[in-house]
Amino acid sequence: MWALISAIILAVLFMAAIACAISAVKSARTPQGAVAWVVFLLVAPHFGVPLFLFFGQSRYNGYVVARRSSEAVAAQIVEFGEAHAARHLPDGLNTKPFERVAEMPVVSGNDAKLLVDGDDTFGAIFAAIEAAQDYILVQFYMFHDDELGRAMQNLLIRKAGQGVPVRLIYDDIGSTRLPKSYLDKLRDAGVRAYSAHSIRGPHSRFQLNFRNHRKIVIVDGEVGFIGGLNVGDEYMGRDTRFGPWRDTHVQLRGPMVTQLQLVFAEDWHWATHEDLTEPLNWEPRDAGDYDGLVIPTGPADEIESGSLYFCAAIDAAKDRVWIASPYFVPEIDILTSLKLAAMRGADVRILVPEGIDHRIVWLAAFAYFDEVIQAGVQIWRYQPGFMHQKVVLVDETITSIGTLNMDNRSCRLNFEATAMIFDSRMAKQVAAMLEKDFERSTRMTALLADQPLRRQIGARVARLFGPLL
Repeated sequence: MWALISAIILAVLFMAAIACAISAVKSARTPQGAVAWVVFLLVAPHFGVPLFLFFGQSRYNGYVVARRSSEAVAAQIVEFGEAHAARHLPDGLNTKPFERVAEMPVVSGNDAKLLVDGDDTFGAIFAAIEAAQDYILVQFYMFHDDELGRAMQNLLIRKAGQGVPVRLIYDDIGSTRLPKSYLDKLRDAGVRAYSAHSIRGPHSRFQLNFRNHRKIVIVDGEVGFIGGLNVGDEYMGRDTRFGPWRDTHVQLRGPMVTQLQLVFAEDWHWATHEDLTEPLNWEPRDAGDYDGLVIPTGPADEIESGSLYFCAAIDAAKDRVWIASPYFVPEIDILTSLKLAAMRGADVRILVPEGIDHRIVWLAAFAYFDEVIQAGVQIWRYQPGFMHQKVVLVDETITSIGTLNMDNRSCRLNFEATAMIFDSRMAKQVAAMLEKDFERSTRMTALLADQPLRRQIGARVARLFGPLL
């Protein structure tokens, strides 16, 4: 009897493995990923099947229905794009690849303010929220119930008590340690707080591999914030495990805020089924003369939006491309673009932290350093504390600040957003900021073969998990 039951279980498991293997072949975004999953599923189906169900999907099909959920808003984006068409783009700069990835146009009439580290960032965010009159939109990957988290909580509760509508989105996984009491207190005060629901719906209940990594604040449709900081004391440099925390945000005014608001509206629609066409201000006003664009990326996109954004930025470089990212586990296309940029004579620098946040990701980076160093790319390792900013600087004209890391998870599995400014004045500010960071960094010259044997083995093993990092 037990033999028969075992045979039936094995047969069902093997059929499930075959079904998952077929799905992997159809849905994997790279041939290498498809082959890896097929071999794993057929050789070890008892491990492979559950892992594939939870981590094997690379396209978030459940969210597709929510993308551009409001046709009226999307149409309005196009209309104001025409009304606020780019007016100050440098000669010869082709922004079409970025517009294609964003599915939104470059718009003029923006103002942007660089916010360096936690004090500047949350000082500006709290001041904007304090002045809110019409509504507040808050979205972070991670909320902590600590000093900064409670300061945010108390401020939102106070504004809700003043009659200002407050909407909040958090990620289930990023905020997994957030106690229910934190959210209950917000909701009891009238704050509408929802998780990003990465596992909502019968068709997406296994899609645990996806995260909403965006960090967005919008007030009255007039001022917006985006960048690398979450709501937690470590982002203020208060956590002794990390020490000083280096990060960057940007404050936006003008039509780019409307683009940022559309990104929030899509995520809100997915979390709540509520259309934000009517409750929000969709009529942007000129606030400056920067040309810019907000680029949302994620696993619901028809194209490889995250990778294409990086490749387009790197390929646009003539003289330099400086990239700051806490993680360096690039896809092959990005790796190729970096090497080609260095080989054609551009000053290519990658700034990564010396400190460790996630050990496997940190180790995997060493397996990529050799390739790019030998092509002429400079690797700089930031020394004090931990560096978490996501910044790209191209030549004297293009700057990007957002949530997108240079790794597979950000490019393929996370919902991210990036603000791009096409202006020499902002480029000069970002260059000065990064130059100070390089002064606090050391240039890496040693190859992997020069590292301790334990690190050599660890790096090569960690790289095998690159598609999941």
